[in-house]
Amino acid sequence: MKSTSSYTFAWLAAAALALALAFVAPNESSVMGQLPAFMTKTLMYKPVTLPEGLPSDRTLALITFKKGQRAQAESWIQGLNLRNDPTISWMRMPVLNDPGTPTGRSEIENRLLQHYTDDTERANLVPIFTDSANFVRAIGLNSTDQFYAVVVNRRGDVLARVEGVFSEDKAQALRETLKAQNF
Repeated sequence: MKSTSSYTFAWLAAAALALALAFVAPNESSVMGQLPAFMTKTLMYKPVTLPEGLPSDRTLALITFKKGQRAQAESWIQGLNLRNDPTISWMRMPVLNDPGTPTGRSEIENRLLQHYTDDTERANLVPIFTDSANFVRAIGLNSTDQFYAVVVNRRGDVLARVEGVFSEDKAQALRETLKAQNF
């Protein structure tokens, strides 16, 4: 016959194991990723602190890594009618390998300014100068070979993401996340 202390010990061990698993189990942000913290500025030279300085608690970030991905970002801007729909807060975020000097960053910004001439476009464009590989890992993306549309909150949690060109099915999933309320 087993003593009461054996049962108590077994129960305590099981409770400790459950508690340990609760701490190491993935949560939503660790699975989906986290927008790294940055001090940056829009192309209109307005300072932005990410993620706290996002325009809304749920913001759509259109993330590109290569010049050729601009068309995919544009498909989302047009598909979601972002230029005319004030209910969706959004930003275009080209992730650029940091050249390491203010002069190098300024040269890249000048090229972006030549391409994006409209003030509204410039106000929504936030270049991220960083190591692209580290950014991809932190935010939970697969690679720099794809364009991503990502919903993030002001804590930097990635709440939803899709990749590639606009489609209505993907857009519906993002709309639902953008409009969901935090409880």
